[in-house]
Amino acid sequence: MAVGLLSHIRFLLSVTQSNLILRRYFVVNGFDGALTMMGLILGFLVSKPADLEVIINVCLGAAIALGMSGISSAYISESAERRHALGKLEGAMISDLQESTHGQAARLAPLLVALVNGLAPLVFSLLILVPLWLTSLGVMLPLPPLYGAILVALVLVFFLGVFLGRIADISWLRSGLQTLLVAVVTAALIYLFTGH
Repeated sequence: MAVGLLSHIRFLLSVTQSNLILRRYFVVNGFDGALTMMGLILGFLVSKPADLEVIINVCLGAAIALGMSGISSAYISESAERRHALGKLEGAMISDLQESTHGQAARLAPLLVALVNGLAPLVFSLLILVPLWLTSLGVMLPLPPLYGAILVALVLVFFLGVFLGRIADISWLRSGLQTLLVAVVTAALIYLFTGH
């Protein structure tokens, strides 16, 4: 049953070529989530010391906002695009396609795109916050929590680059290092403009 449902969903995504959009949104918004969290944490690092609970709450608030923004904006824009494309197809075929495969795909694609668009930055952000949560629970880590969170962010960004390298069939190491360089330059700019 589940395998059949997954196959049907894959088929509907292929009809609208949304599988490519899902992959692109996952990378772009995962990258956004990682850099946003890294920026927030760096901001706390160069500022006066703040309570760990405050840092977690601020970062969690930003992560939730990124997720909700991603879900709502993608759903609105993708729904409009899919309705428009379906309307043009209906006009060309002079028939109602609402219950057809194309109609089903036009309704499903915006939902899945919206979920990926919102969940990618949320999940990446939450992963980056893990060192902060562990420290708040009394777990001893090899690095201070803020530095640990930055390290997690850099690792995630590197692996996003690796993923892109695999997709593009280019050197995964080079691609990973390129995305890592973007994160390092971002960190340097944040420190340059906010550091004391």
